Amino acid sequence: MTPESRPDTPDTPDTPATSSGAASSQRLLLLAHGSRRQEWARPFEAVLDSLRELRPAVDMRLCFLEAMPPLLPQALDSAAQDGCAEVILVPLFLGTGAHLRDDVGREVLAAQARNPGLRVSVAAAAGDSALVSRALAGYALQCLDRGGDHAV
Repeated sequence: MTPESRPDTPDTPDTPATSSGAASSQRLLLLAHGSRRQEWARPFEAVLDSLRELRPAVDMRLCFLEAMPPLLPQALDSAAQDGCAEVILVPLFLGTGAHLRDDVGREVLAAQARNPGLRVSVAAAAGDSALVSRALAGYALQCLDRGGDHAV
């Protein structure tokens, strides 16, 4: 079974699970690249926190492709072990490079081989969404309007 594509903004109904780890038939899994610096993950944790506020009944987690736990293979195996039948994998990447084109698909297929019956739907890179492009454009304009007065 190959990973399925999902639209930018899936219309996924709430499920009777919680983000605390209760068994669910569906899990939303956010995927970020990863870094050796723990503080690098804060923006992605903030996205997860916002999602949990918006959809508290949906089981959702954050995982990483490399350098920090949980890694994608462990997150997919954990979903299967927790009884999830379907994982909606949302890559929080700005574009579709080699990681999304090759690595993610390979990891998903390997997890499905280890966990027969696990369905994984892989969304497009977040940066491919017009919503994200507009938000980044708005941020760039905000920086322009402030005259570059931003600390790095």
